[in-house]
Amino acid sequence: MFAVSGRRNLIHRSWKDHLYKYMTSIIMNNGHYLLAINGMPDHVHLFFRYQQTQTLPKLIQEVKTSSDHFIKRQGYTSGSFKWQKGYGAFSYSQSQVDRVIKYILRQEEHHRNKSFKQEYLTMLQAFQVEYQEQYLFDFTDISYWE
Repeated sequence: MFAVSGRRNLIHRSWKDHLYKYMTSIIMNNGHYLLAINGMPDHVHLFFRYQQTQTLPKLIQEVKTSSDHFIKRQGYTSGSFKWQKGYGAFSYSQSQVDRVIKYILRQEEHHRNKSFKQEYLTMLQAFQVEYQEQYLFDFTDISYWE
């Protein structure tokens, strides 16, 4: 998962599916298999079967850079667009695949009750990831789909 720079609500409902299809093609063209993609106006979740044919940082950088250029070429935003630095990556066992897919596909429902910050911190704690506040996403209080 990764977020829009400044956690701004720039991913609009009217074009998010086009963005997701574009991101899917990048992942698939690099030999990985996408299981689910969804998000909110300020962040995206990607769930895929990872092939060790390239490093994860290289893949995520390609997805972010290419999709950033795609958004700009399509003229989807009136201002500047860029992804925030960094990303969160977590692995799951085969027994959890269906649960994770459902979780990702239900992002709008899920975020009615939980902010992105709460979601991300919960994942870090569940995976016992040590972290320092200054290296986390730039969290702001936002409302979605304005």
